[in-house]
Amino acid sequence: MITPEQVHKELTVGQLAARSGVAVTALHFYESRGLIKSNRNQGNQRRYPREVLRRVALIKVAQRLGIPLADIGAALQSLPDNRAPTAADWQVLSAQWGRELDERIQQLTLLRDKLNGCIGCGCLSMEACPLRNFGDVLGEQGAGPQLLEPGADPK
Repeated sequence: MITPEQVHKELTVGQLAARSGVAVTALHFYESRGLIKSNRNQGNQRRYPREVLRRVALIKVAQRLGIPLADIGAALQSLPDNRAPTAADWQVLSAQWGRELDERIQQLTLLRDKLNGCIGCGCLSMEACPLRNFGDVLGEQGAGPQLLEPGADPK
């Protein structure tokens, strides 16, 4: 049985690493980026509130989704420091990140569908590109693979 004292007991960096499955060096990195916070004990050793476990889990899930650490940090800044993220917090973040993932999926689908013939017109196919981009019309829109840019017409 867990006692009330154990519930509020802070974790060492080693305990946090073991419980979260994240390397100590990664935890130090997260802390240096302001993603998590620790307290210092009398011996100047890091101690993490238990709520940090949920924040680390959120960071790892977001990273697996391909969310950049800067975006994860901004999202965590919107949450109170004194408690673990709740299901409601997660719903707000997942809705935002879901939209970003949908956009990325759309871009990747377009890339996959155009991969065999031409990459946006960067030009891998001398036979297909002049027909697709006659007179380098897409060059007027800017550098790079214009057909794969957000909002591009994938005709």
